[in-house]
Amino acid sequence: MTPFLAELLGTALLMLLGNGVVANVVLNGTKGNGAGWIVITWGWGMAVFVAVFTMASFSGAHINPAVSVGLAIADKFDWALVPGYVAAQFLGAMLGSTLVWLMYRPHFARTEDQDLKLACFCTAPAVRDPVSNLISEIVGTFVLVFAVLFLAVSVFGLGALDALPVGLLVLAIGLSLGGTTGYAINPARDLGPRIVHALLPMPGGKRDSDWSYAWVPVVGPLIGAALAAGLYLLLADPTSVQFR
Repeated sequence: MTPFLAELLGTALLMLLGNGVVANVVLNGTKGNGAGWIVITWGWGMAVFVAVFTMASFSGAHINPAVSVGLAIADKFDWALVPGYVAAQFLGAMLGSTLVWLMYRPHFARTEDQDLKLACFCTAPAVRDPVSNLISEIVGTFVLVFAVLFLAVSVFGLGALDALPVGLLVLAIGLSLGGTTGYAINPARDLGPRIVHALLPMPGGKRDSDWSYAWVPVVGPLIGAALAAGLYLLLADPTSVQFR
């Protein structure tokens, strides 16, 4: 298991379970249809938990370009490794979302709302306002990366449950901050599946892939990660979690 393969598989698991819970809730005829936002946020939190505990020992389970970039800015990850990690994350996101499409094909065919079909792949704002949407993604990713920087230097000693705080962190972000944009907080999580949506045939038809919005969940998370890493370096001793 190489770090590249671990990031690919970890991000694929993230997307399979994360976009899988969205499909289960929003597509017609599923057992979970109409279960609502709480189920979606819990599903995403547990998707992160599974992805991290399976792959953390092989690659650190970044499963997110914003996390890789944030760790590198904070001098906790080698910049030379960032391009390979990001490539693996995008490929994994595309693989995982393709599996969701394959599993839920009959339910895509039964769903007439093209926006709901798109939601099974990528995010969209509740209120379309590019500036506000960008701020939402910056803030959500800031919280994610700032917390991960402290988790990265902590030792919980819980085995596979070491990954649980990361899953709970994503759950908290979803419950508190996710209602504005659907909390992509991960460029690969949004852009990779958006590309898959554009490429794959969709039973019952599909809408466009909303490319005019696609830059927000890429740029916002990268800005948020940079700000989080900058604050971490400003406030914390980089050799420990002690504040200066």
